[in-house]
Amino acid sequence: MPATAITLSLISHTNVGKTTLARTLLRRDVGDAADQEHVTDVATAYSMMEASGHRLLLWDTPGFGSTPRLLSRLRLSASPIRWMLTQLWDRFRDRSLWCSQQAIKNVQSDSDIVLYLVNASEHPSNAAYVGMEMEILTWIGKPVILLLNQTGAPRPALEEEMEEADWRFQLEKYGIVKAVLGLDAFARCWVQEEALMEVIFHVLPEWKREAFDRLRLAWRTRNQDVFQRSMKSLGRQLADSGVDRVTVSKESLLQKMGVGRQQLNAEMEEARGVLTERLATRSIAATDDIIRLHGLEGHTSESIKPTGVESFGVPEKVNESVWGTVGAALSGAAGGLLADIKTGGMSFGGGTVAGFFIGGVGTWLLARGYNLTRGEDNAVRWTTEHFAAQAELLLITYLAVAHFGRGRGEWKDGDHPPHWAPAARAVIATHRTELDALWKRAAEKDARPEILVGTAEAILRSASVELLSNLYPKVSAAALAPAG
Repeated sequence: MPATAITLSLISHTNVGKTTLARTLLRRDVGDAADQEHVTDVATAYSMMEASGHRLLLWDTPGFGSTPRLLSRLRLSASPIRWMLTQLWDRFRDRSLWCSQQAIKNVQSDSDIVLYLVNASEHPSNAAYVGMEMEILTWIGKPVILLLNQTGAPRPALEEEMEEADWRFQLEKYGIVKAVLGLDAFARCWVQEEALMEVIFHVLPEWKREAFDRLRLAWRTRNQDVFQRSMKSLGRQLADSGVDRVTVSKESLLQKMGVGRQQLNAEMEEARGVLTERLATRSIAATDDIIRLHGLEGHTSESIKPTGVESFGVPEKVNESVWGTVGAALSGAAGGLLADIKTGGMSFGGGTVAGFFIGGVGTWLLARGYNLTRGEDNAVRWTTEHFAAQAELLLITYLAVAHFGRGRGEWKDGDHPPHWAPAARAVIATHRTELDALWKRAAEKDARPEILVGTAEAILRSASVELLSNLYPKVSAAALAPAG
């Protein structure tokens, strides 16, 4: 079939975030993004994807500025768009109107579909400019997909659907609007891009759909490749944690009876510090790897600062509800995984519990299964509960990176949405049998990470697909299945 170009025009009121979203979709820095009007003043085309000779183009256009003045002029003409295109507005005398002209020219001449971006932090009934700009776009007559930007951190699917439905209701009188989707420039996930691709396919004229289907498959293949390689990196971390151990002295009969346990406890505390530091180091490396795989710049926190593990006064058992309370107060950036080992002075039952609150990240997870387990070979390792908790944290870390829009600039550790943790925990619960079996295999004398990494990767991949399906129930199964 002959080569086909499919063109999307990204348009909005000025300073809503078009260039920021363009950077996120294109996976590279383009244009200038700043918190001021008309940063983009010339329509520019960028290649989103090429496949089988076909091209998917994204136009970043100047924003609508003085919409009321533009609309009042257009209404004076029996043929508004033709009249507008014949005007030679002076870009230096009236830059706002000139920029709006450039946006309309682009949509009229080049666009198959308009991606119209709105600021979702405004209620649709309060965004008066939207109705005026819809009137202009109606004159142009190109199909419109409305995208909600500045929606904030990811929320449960029902909340996001209600917001989309609100905008859909407000704009249902405009026949050009074919769909309403949330696609935040700062916190979108690749599976949400799949939802956009699905809508584009159905909105395009039928004769362009075959070409777009090939482009969409190439887009999906690229996303799936990043996903698979991310799971491989995280699977290696989990396998390494499974086999990691520290040898301690054999427990004597007297020590079992409670005599001379102080020395043994000190050894256990030291072993815990060693295992924790290794876990932190692996986690930083794995997180930085998936940051790179997602085409982002920057790194997670890089400092590992053990502070006196010899001073840890850790009791045999720590009530899990206590740790849950501590974790709720101190949990932080899912992405900044295990970066900074800190000790705290909290007293329970007269003894100081120095928690390894690592980077403020997922403390509520790491606290579970706090005690180490000792094997017959006098080596201590993470308990099976702690091992499963690490898997939960890996899922949350993946979500944090996968949702980090390039428009935000370099990677920054930050808080994760509160609904991710219970969602990850529920998914890991369905995989506990597999994780427990992996943990037992890792305890064997000849266990090595390279032998276990395939299984660890498969468990995390399956759990991540299940988690993404739960978070984004409207995304098709085909979008999450390996491409090809």
